[in-house]
Amino acid sequence: MASSKEYLQFVLEQLSELQEITYRAMMGEYILYYREKIIGGIYDDRLLVKPTRSAISYMPTVTYAIPYENAKEMLFVEEVDNKDFLIGLFDAMYDELPAPKPRKKK
Repeated sequence: MASSKEYLQFVLEQLSELQEITYRAMMGEYILYYREKIIGGIYDDRLLVKPTRSAISYMPTVTYAIPYENAKEMLFVEEVDNKDFLIGLFDAMYDELPAPKPRKKK
């Protein structure tokens, strides 16, 4: 099942106080970027983030989910209605996320 554009817009609105939140559509789902680093994505209308140590300690309950077949487990964010929680989660995770890989010149 692909994710809806409406759910994407809802999550983006919840994160609107953060600078540099972008996304890329990929096979009916959406990859989310925070200041150019991949932080997670929207899969089947669920917000999933990378399982960093800071995210695990920040979340009150940790639930793992697989975004698609044969993928690594990610953390399922249940509290998408709580804007302050989401902003705090993304800020807490940022330093642990890997730097973006340099793009190859064409």
